[in-house]
Amino acid sequence: MRMDHVSYACEHDGLAATTERIASALGVEAVKGGVHPRFGTRNMIIPLAGHKYLEVVEVLDHPASDKAPFGQAVRARSAAGGGWMGWCVEVDDLAPFEERLGRSAVNGNRKFPDGRELVWKQIGILGLIADPQVPYMLKWEGDPSLHPSNAYDSSLKMSCLTIAGSASRVTEWLGEPVEKPLEDVAVEWVAPHGTPGILSVTFETANGAVTL
Repeated sequence: MRMDHVSYACEHDGLAATTERIASALGVEAVKGGVHPRFGTRNMIIPLAGHKYLEVVEVLDHPASDKAPFGQAVRARSAAGGGWMGWCVEVDDLAPFEERLGRSAVNGNRKFPDGRELVWKQIGILGLIADPQVPYMLKWEGDPSLHPSNAYDSSLKMSCLTIAGSASRVTEWLGEPVEKPLEDVAVEWVAPHGTPGILSVTFETANGAVTL
């Protein structure tokens, strides 16, 4: 179990403009991700050091986005003005989570322009919708070189999450101490005033720490 990525739902002016603001603030370039046909969403990627990445994601006007929980989550966060939607941990085995949550993981995929395909399974989006402090869980499949963090070599490091919520709640959700997947990423837990979830993420850039 390890931290994999953070997801930012695009703001009112769309994917390109939102991504440009974030990339500019961090002093890096974003790369096109692509469409998630099963979820009715698309994303852009900022690779991070340590096999992690940041995705900026946008809901599409597509029937899948009305049916898939991930599409529903992106739509709701963007409709509320956009911002940090959630975080994701990679696991080797989704079976314990499927058993505990009483449902099966869903397939995800995204094709590259050259025809290669990124594939994975994920579970926990309904939990994130109900309680945005908790992460969802993902298992990558297929060619490991296609992991989004490998889009280019990056020295940009995620150093801290500020989350409205509690470590005990997330530990209960994961079935493991929350510190395990976070490893080198610190977390500042604050009492939620309103909706729990990610309040900010701090990155170590070439020009010092930047908090978004």
